[in-house]
Amino acid sequence: MSLYKDILARFPRGAISYVFAYGSGVKQQVGYSDVNKQKDNIIDLVFCVRDPLGWHAENINRHESHYSSMRLLGPKCIMKYQENFGAGVYFNTLVPLSDLGVQIKYGVISKEQMLQDLLEWKHLYMAGRLHKPVEDIVPPDDDKELKEALATNLRNAFQVALLLLPEKFTSFHLFHTISNLSYKGDFRMIFGENKNKVANIVQAQENEFFELYAPIMKDLAKFVAVDFGAKEKGSERVVTQFEQDKSLKAVEYHLRQAPAELRRRLIRNAVFKGSYIDIIGPLAALKNLHEIVQISVNDIVWRSSITQTLKNIPSAGVMKTLVYASRKAMKTFVK
Repeated sequence: MSLYKDILARFPRGAISYVFAYGSGVKQQVGYSDVNKQKDNIIDLVFCVRDPLGWHAENINRHESHYSSMRLLGPKCIMKYQENFGAGVYFNTLVPLSDLGVQIKYGVISKEQMLQDLLEWKHLYMAGRLHKPVEDIVPPDDDKELKEALATNLRNAFQVALLLLPEKFTSFHLFHTISNLSYKGDFRMIFGENKNKVANIVQAQENEFFELYAPIMKDLAKFVAVDFGAKEKGSERVVTQFEQDKSLKAVEYHLRQAPAELRRRLIRNAVFKGSYIDIIGPLAALKNLHEIVQISVNDIVWRSSITQTLKNIPSAGVMKTLVYASRKAMKTFVK
């Protein structure tokens, strides 16, 4: 944690609501060396700020070299570019901190954009990253609105996963399904990411997933039962087994909680007419509901992954984009 504090000390602290670190350089994944011993991985960070214009103005003054030539257009232009394109986040990538012996990539997002993604799944970009364990560097302890939105995002992920899962499933399948919400529709998973990325995350971080989702499991106990001492079918290996209520009443309950953007996609992909509340009953009764839910989630992720990737090219600059893309491409061939 001391490394993160040393990194944080270099950046403007005013108007910060939340800062977290994520990715393979922060959280252990299968196939990577211990995160505390890694030398080549990039540390990914996100700064959620209440005043992106003021934050960028001060940060450019401190760290002009972090920015591409877009800095010449001024902080107001950068703020508008951040807010109005892609998933509402502006990234500076491949930033060397030589004295600390690390490279970082950091995104800046306004609190308003963060709240919208967490609550509505407008882009499922920040919301998707926060479905998985992250390292809180500046926790949102003093921001009740943001804390509640983070909790709602986790609950939504859990309930959407239930709609995708069968009556019985293991903890691995649960957390794999949750993690896959923001990966399956991402075009970078076709070329640019390790095909086993989701499994590698879940296998290495299962205990952290349990800790993250424990409050939701408790809250939804009447819909999901858990057996921590179940035996894996065909072997004597002990697994954590879940069994959920798949009745129409339970499915309708989960559908009622769906975020706004997902609701819009469900109406379109189910080809129903009327308001979302009116079509919940017929939607819940569909035999291929899980397919429609998955397609609808993928639609959100596909759009935002493309637009944000294109947005990152000017903000990173051509050379950094090529280097970063080549590193990502290499991961396609990693098991």
